[in-house]
Amino acid sequence: MKIALIGYGKMGKTIEQIALKDGHEIVARIDKSTHDNWAPDLLQSAEVAIEFSQPESALENIFKCFDANVPVVCGTTGWLQNMPEITKRVNDEGHSFFYASNYSIGVNVFFEINKLLATLMDTHEGYDEVLIHETHHLQKLDSPSGTAITLAQQIIERVARLKTWTNYSGEESVSSQGTDTASEIPIFSSRADDVAGTHIVKYFSDEDEIEIIHKAFNRLGFAKGALTAAIWLQGRKGCFGMQDLLSLNS
Repeated sequence: MKIALIGYGKMGKTIEQIALKDGHEIVARIDKSTHDNWAPDLLQSAEVAIEFSQPESALENIFKCFDANVPVVCGTTGWLQNMPEITKRVNDEGHSFFYASNYSIGVNVFFEINKLLATLMDTHEGYDEVLIHETHHLQKLDSPSGTAITLAQQIIERVARLKTWTNYSGEESVSSQGTDTASEIPIFSSRADDVAGTHIVKYFSDEDEIEIIHKAFNRLGFAKGALTAAIWLQGRKGCFGMQDLLSLNS
């Protein structure tokens, strides 16, 4: 498979490493320093583009791939307010698009556990307090992480008393903000050296607490998942996500 890498940072280079080992070909490496690789003939030679760039450039990057009729696997987070524009072009023009806030198979199993736990907690009002804590490397620009937002949205969809989420830095206190926390999920975001990604969901009662955690040791799980998605997307038209790839319908 011929791959265009859009965003050639740590994740792009990890994907490249795995792709080459598996016999795939990298036909373009595009980042802020290699804009000339947007040459139409070079991009059009790709069978898929894997996009891990920055929130402010993701939409433009995706549209450039659509213009070249190249399927896109996107892992950039922090731009989802533009998803309706993506969906419209995919549906109107017959493109192929795959998005996930996290491509790790382990994280997507974690998502399923989170949904099950939230469903159970909807009937147990003693666990009135819930929080999410995410920690990532210092280079991660968006806050909270897309994975933390997904976790929060899954809980809100299943626990009737919870209506919204609010992001705080890891050092902030919810009580100091003066917000109505009864219906809010606080997401605490921390940044530290060389942390691939840790996500914790906690429920509290007067008697105990329940915690689920996913900790990534490196970027290999994310990169392998993105490459798996790129292979799976071949020959398919429409907007897809990890639920489709893993055949999860809950």
